[in-house]
Amino acid sequence: MNMVMHKVCFLSLHLLSLLLCLHPLTTVADNNSTGIDPWCDKTPYPYPCKRYFTKHFGFRQPTQISEFRVLLVEAAMDRAISARDKLANSSKNCTIDCKKQAVLADCLDLYGDTVMQLNRTLQGVSSKPGLGKRCTDFDAQTWLSTALTNTETCLRGSSDLNVTDFITPIVSNTKISHLISNCLAINGALLTAGKNESITGDSKGSPTWFSGKERRLLQSHSVRANVVVAKDGSGHFKTVQAAIDLAGRRKVMSGRYVIYVKRGIYQENINVRLNNDNVMLVGDGMRYTIITSGRSVKGGYTTYSSATAGIEGLHFIAKGIAFRNTAGPAKGQAVALRSSSDLSIFYRCSIEGYQDTLMVHSQRQFYRECYIYGTVDFIFGNAAVVLQNCIILPRRPLKGQSNVTTAQGRSDLFQNTGISIHKSIILPASDLIPVVRSVKTYMGRPWMKYSRTVVLKTYIDSVVSPVGWSTWTKGSTYGLDTLFYAEYKNIGPASSTRWRVRWKGFHVLSKASDASAFTVGKFIAGNSWLPSTSIPFTSEL
Repeated sequence: MNMVMHKVCFLSLHLLSLLLCLHPLTTVADNNSTGIDPWCDKTPYPYPCKRYFTKHFGFRQPTQISEFRVLLVEAAMDRAISARDKLANSSKNCTIDCKKQAVLADCLDLYGDTVMQLNRTLQGVSSKPGLGKRCTDFDAQTWLSTALTNTETCLRGSSDLNVTDFITPIVSNTKISHLISNCLAINGALLTAGKNESITGDSKGSPTWFSGKERRLLQSHSVRANVVVAKDGSGHFKTVQAAIDLAGRRKVMSGRYVIYVKRGIYQENINVRLNNDNVMLVGDGMRYTIITSGRSVKGGYTTYSSATAGIEGLHFIAKGIAFRNTAGPAKGQAVALRSSSDLSIFYRCSIEGYQDTLMVHSQRQFYRECYIYGTVDFIFGNAAVVLQNCIILPRRPLKGQSNVTTAQGRSDLFQNTGISIHKSIILPASDLIPVVRSVKTYMGRPWMKYSRTVVLKTYIDSVVSPVGWSTWTKGSTYGLDTLFYAEYKNIGPASSTRWRVRWKGFHVLSKASDASAFTVGKFIAGNSWLPSTSIPFTSEL
């Protein structure tokens, strides 16, 4: 292993060795110990682990770490279901004001997804017969990462609208986040120690959800659509959401459902909900098919619910569409596109806003040849995402504000998440050019303790500050030792690393073997699912 990557991986590998006490993965618990305690002591949060199993008798004593993993996922799912049910009961209270109702709606959505992520993980890692196809440990780590992110997003929404005192008592007593962190640590040990495929697929390595006839859709100029949306009434629907709702009523979700959205400006908020899988939106180009709205936190929405487009269903694809939030820089957080769709693709799309434009919320995502506009933290979230051959355009912020391109939200050392910007271009938007000398622009700042962002072989214009990266707030040292920010062979006027920050967590990568961990092929397992779509992509550096 090269020296830089050795430093990058040392902390997590050291913790893994502590978790496993250097025992083989199939080691039986200490014969002199009884109960679950010896196993819980190997996790980052032993107390909630012991407390749960003390209160829930009847569990089978594990003899292998893989069996302990199953028990941990079962415990996390039990607590997630309990929190979801409490949220559902609270939402029935008719006296709750609008802000609390808005946050409850988000949290119900997020905890519903958490239950689903934990359930699919349990089905994948359990050896019980009849529980479905096994997943890889890489898959499981992705879904567990998402489950943890969901719980944190719920609490952040309550902070957005100043109702934390209302939401926290409902969900905090479950200790769900600590239980999921324990799952991540133990599954991470298995992932590190075992030889894992990157993603579940068929015998040819292609995902089972993509058929041969669908593979040319993304590059086809004429797509045979299931339904057509047109503002002028020439299609099946006049709104995009109506077509999405029809797709959601399908009895079988395995086939690709194509919605062709003709050119026009569609003033609406759209949502592709959980269990509305394999939806594809195809427009007439990012300049011509535009979905737009103006929700914002200052307008009474959470960051999560402010999104013009919210995507949750698995395997979503968008091509040739602009997603726009018109709230403006004075309205604070205002999301244009929010995605938590696993194995999702955004191809030749434009994502336009100011603060918090693109919420790469969770799961594995790929953006190719997209335009992304914004000001403060305008690419943020906790997905494992690669933006390749994209044009990133910081625009004019409010007076006194700085532009920050990314705010990555990795809160747990074992989450396999991060933002990778590869072979892209960072340029000032047209409205920033006249004042470019008076506005500081940075490539990222640490939203969470283990924030992870890399910029690889990208053109960095002089709009970017020579120091490259920013602290969360002026003078703050939060996350500077634990984050992972890296650059590799960038070009352009601001690509020199001579004046870059000198944080412990910042790295200038010099070897391809170090940078390759953040490529499409390795970081989001792109070789296992992108070839079948015929979308252009670069697997390696």
